[in-house]
Amino acid sequence: MTQLQTFLDIATEAALAAGAVLQGYLGKLEDAITEKGRPGDLVTAADKASEVVILEILNRHFPQHSILAEESGKLGNQDNEYLWAIDPLDGTTNYAHQYPAFAVSIGLLINGVPQVGVIYDPFHNELFRAGAGLGATRNRHPIKVSETTELSKSLLVSGFAYDRRETSDNNYAEFCHLTHLTQGVRRSGSASLDLAYVACGRVDGYWERGLSPWDIAAGIILLQEAGGKVTAYDTTPLKIATGRILATNGYLHDSLSHELQQVPPLSAWK
Repeated sequence: MTQLQTFLDIATEAALAAGAVLQGYLGKLEDAITEKGRPGDLVTAADKASEVVILEILNRHFPQHSILAEESGKLGNQDNEYLWAIDPLDGTTNYAHQYPAFAVSIGLLINGVPQVGVIYDPFHNELFRAGAGLGATRNRHPIKVSETTELSKSLLVSGFAYDRRETSDNNYAEFCHLTHLTQGVRRSGSASLDLAYVACGRVDGYWERGLSPWDIAAGIILLQEAGGKVTAYDTTPLKIATGRILATNGYLHDSLSHELQQVPPLSAWK
């Protein structure tokens, strides 16, 4: 517990420092925005500067740990049991448009299992933190998932992968299907905030595909410590490498999983 608390505190230091960088760049990027190769997959000078700050802090405290960062890729000894999964700016498209839904996400996996997570929304100054056995908080106050038990009374959130234009393996059909069965489905554009919002009860469930470990590592432990449930679409144990996640307050998990598996393919929709 003491060790996890130390990891959590250092991750918090890094997230807050990175958030200050993002605030400094917000609205001042001008032409410092490029695409990574896929339409809509943006990277900015803010992404890179934020990541530099996070890496400096983590390397200073844990030089032996391995790192998987969105902009820098794999760093350090990848065989180390400690792996930091870092998204220095989750919601880059939002950020580039000054749309207030973006965050810093820092998760620590130990032997492949998320154990520590920090998600910081600098625009709203909301700091989400969790460690295995340490509970989950928002701005240092405990949080828990909602108690919604029926899909018809739920509010869900999802997202669309960058390759949605090129592949039929997207969740447009699921989005429409579940919009008809619930009180609504939102799309924030930030996977880490989606998970944080399920964890604090603002929404009741979340699903998405096409994700990377840095998108969800921090949010997984946050949601679990808040009393939620995280699995694959079919409720089998989640494999982070698949990029597919189903996350709920627990009460809706089976019914949401069932509906996801009942949705006709997009090609069948008129």
